Amino acid sequence: MVYVERSQEPLTRQDFISDQMVKWCPGCGDYSVLSAVSNVLPRLGYKKESYVMVSGIGCSSRFPYYVNTFGFHSIHGRANPIATGMKIANPALSVWVNTGDGDAMAIGGNHFIHVVRRNMDINMLVFNNQIYGLTKGQYSPTSPMGAVTKTSPMGTIEPPFNPGELVLGAQGTFFARVVDTNPKFMADVLYQAVKHDGCSVVEVLTNCVIFNDKAHAAITSKETRDDAQLILEHDKPMLFGANRNKGIRIVDNRPQVVEIGVDGVTIDDILVHNVHTPDVRIHHLLATLKLPDFPVAIGIIRQVPNVTYNSLLESQMTEARAKSQIKCVDDLLNSGDTWMV
Repeated sequence: MVYVERSQEPLTRQDFISDQMVKWCPGCGDYSVLSAVSNVLPRLGYKKESYVMVSGIGCSSRFPYYVNTFGFHSIHGRANPIATGMKIANPALSVWVNTGDGDAMAIGGNHFIHVVRRNMDINMLVFNNQIYGLTKGQYSPTSPMGAVTKTSPMGTIEPPFNPGELVLGAQGTFFARVVDTNPKFMADVLYQAVKHDGCSVVEVLTNCVIFNDKAHAAITSKETRDDAQLILEHDKPMLFGANRNKGIRIVDNRPQVVEIGVDGVTIDDILVHNVHTPDVRIHHLLATLKLPDFPVAIGIIRQVPNVTYNSLLESQMTEARAKSQIKCVDDLLNSGDTWMV
């Protein structure tokens, strides 16, 4: 494994503030992500030159302009293969992919599942506002069934993707979900995502104030968030509610919301979260919990170790170099059958 080079001088948030004008709409949830990333980069302690932001097309994909690091604004849906090439060419880079629900899971869907399956050591932020915002309000792969948009005036008839299900179905090793209303918590999750050796995917529930305002309001509003968010902590009981007296337990292999002190329920009945278990079943269950029957799981859902594609490739290349008699271009040009002309 190649480690990212650490900075010899302490960096601050200001070191990562771009001189470019941020052109998101006032109130856009993307500002929260930018704030969290700007705060977590100096905490990681890597050299400034070691970071590279890669994006596709969309509101979220303007991200490389707004962070003072190396960046690459690519084409629609193609951020992941470009990020893959960067990480293979220079394993010492900290490679970040900034993408939206449409960019990642529509035109970029094939790249999305395969970069996760390969466990390429990159960090992916999926801004999920359940709409195509940059192109003015068409429904996206995560728009809920029945959503009325410019391309579904009578309501979309397509069942939506759940990003967590896609990640876990593609054998992902790290998946987390955060909300744009809590940038401090987001930064803590991003820190763990970057430290993970492998492909980390963090879904950010963001609000598009113009074309899909309050899409996540039932989860994020002050009036409902205590009962709507299940904040996960490793090795801690899965509790939620304003008084932290509600929890999740498993009965007959199915999740159930219970209240401590009611019907004999105690803290010992509550399911304890384990981000590191290889068994994907509980993680899948958590990724798919949804309102109104269950709170939405927020935080790190899965974080398991596994070998990365780039480390295996690096090992193969090292072995091939050691075995090959060709050490330079001259050796290659003079190998095999040659003719004097």
